[in-house]
Parts: sequence; C-alpha cells; structure tokens
Amino acid sequence: MGLNTKNSVLLNVCPECGGSIIPLMNTGDVVCNQCGLVINEKNVDFSHKGRRAYTNQEKNNREQTGAPISILLPDMGLSTVIDRNKISNPDLKRAAKWNTRITWQKRNLLIASTELKRISTNLNLPNYIKEDAMRLYIEAFKKKMLRGRSINAMVAACLYVACRKKQLPRTLQEITNEASANAKDVRRSYSTLIREFNLKSPSTDPVALIPRYINDLKLDSETERLTMKILNSYKKKFSISGKDPKGLCAGAIYLASKIKNKDLTQQQIVESIGVTEVTLRSRYKELKNKLKITVPT
Repeated sequence: MGLNTKNSVLLNVCPECGGSIIPLMNTGDVVCNQCGLVINEKNVDFSHKGRRAYTNQEKNNREQTGAPISILLPDMGLSTVIDRNKISNPDLKRAAKWNTRITWQKRNLLIASTELKRISTNLNLPNYIKEDAMRLYIEAFKKKMLRGRSINAMVAACLYVACRKKQLPRTLQEITNEASANAKDVRRSYSTLIREFNLKSPSTDPVALIPRYINDLKLDSETERLTMKILNSYKKKFSISGKDPKGLCAGAIYLASKIKNKDLTQQQIVESIGVTEVTLRSRYKELKNKLKITVPT
C-alpha cells in the first residue's frame, strides 16, 4: 500500500474516485462505497499460530481451546476427522476413504493405548504412570522388540516398569491379574525391557503396601503402625533384596496380629494378600527370630 493510499485511508476517501470508504465487518476489508475498490485487506494475526496453551487466563479469554496433546492417543490428538457423507466430490470421497486406512504402526499403538487405559482404570493408576508407560512402549516398538511378543503382555510390563520407577506400590501380580495376557509372557516382556534398556528400577517397598492390606483385612491403626515398625526395623538390619514384598507384608501383619492378640487366621491373610501359607509361615518365623520378638501365648 503506497503513500497515497495511506493518506486516503486516513482521510476516509477513495484514492481512485474520491468516494467514501467503509469497513466490511464480515471480511475485515476496507473498500470504496462508490467504485468497490479494495483499499485495505484483512490483517491476519500470526501471533497465535500453532499455539496451544491451557492457562486459566486464556480459558477465560476464550482463546484457543480443545483437548491438549496427549501421548496416550495414537495420533497425539492432532488428527482431523472428516465426515465422508458431507463430501460431494467423488474424488475427495475416494481420497478420504484411503486416508482412513491406517498403517500397522498406528493400529499397534491404538491397541496398546486401549489396553493401557483399561488396566490403568481398573487399578486407579495416575496419569503420569500411564504417560511413562506409553513412552516406554513406543521406544520398545521403535527398537522392534514387539516381534514375536504379545502387545498386551508388553503393555503390562511397561506399566509395571513405570510403577517401579515412580515407586508406586503396585505388584506384578496385581497388573497381571488385570492384563489380557499370560503372567509368564508378562514376566518375559518385563525381563526383556530391563535387559534391552538397561533399566535399574528400585525394588518395591513392602512398607508402602501395608496400608492397603491393613484396610482389606479391616485392622486398626495400632496394628498398622506396629506392622510398619517391624518392617522398618527389619529393613535397617537386614537386606530384603530378592524377597517377595508381599511375603514380608504377610509375615509382618501376622506377627503384629499375634502381638496385639487379634483374631486373625493365616487363611485370611493368604486370601487377602495373595501368598501361600508356606511363605507366610517362613516370613513370620524369619521376622520373629531375627528381630528377637517375643510373641505372647
């Protein structure tokens, strides 16, 4: 736009015919009311291009809204769905039909994300666990570790690794109970992830599992505090590496119930925690003898 045009806009006159100029509210252009000359076109605001922000201030201002980008979606939530019934051009209909044929990679991630969300919902896992597990699964898929292995087993293994890394008290048995795969395949996939990615996830802390088991057995807070005290004392003096945390929890709960004279049988603990009676008795004797605890008769 030249200098004469700028001066004409400031004077509200057309530079060609001298007629009055008016703004068009629907298009944002400035045109001449007499000859129809477009004097100034709509200014496009590029300051918001491609930006996704979800602060409270922008929500109040009704700026760009919508679902945020999520790794839990196979396409990160960036795809656009076009209704083929509203397309009149047959060529465009054919192109939209071909566009709906997803590749095996997208189909694999779709199956994995669906299974991951199902298991996480049943176990009430937080979003950061689901996101870490999905990132680990995508890395495993890129390294072609899914060949010859079950998708559901690998998803369950990734969830268990994420729980171990974030120290969330979830055992492998709980995840395999909700997974749509064999427990043996889940353990193999877990071993593969640890070996291929050289992961060093910390062992599950048995003390973190105590509140849930105490609640399931309907015991009081005094028994819970005594159980946690027994396990903490054992952890300070002896190593728990290689021991099943559920077995330690079962033995500590049984020992605390004996000290508090609670009417709690071994069968109730076994059914609630998911260990065998042999493991319960062996861990009970180990805790009692090594910590030199006297049980009242």
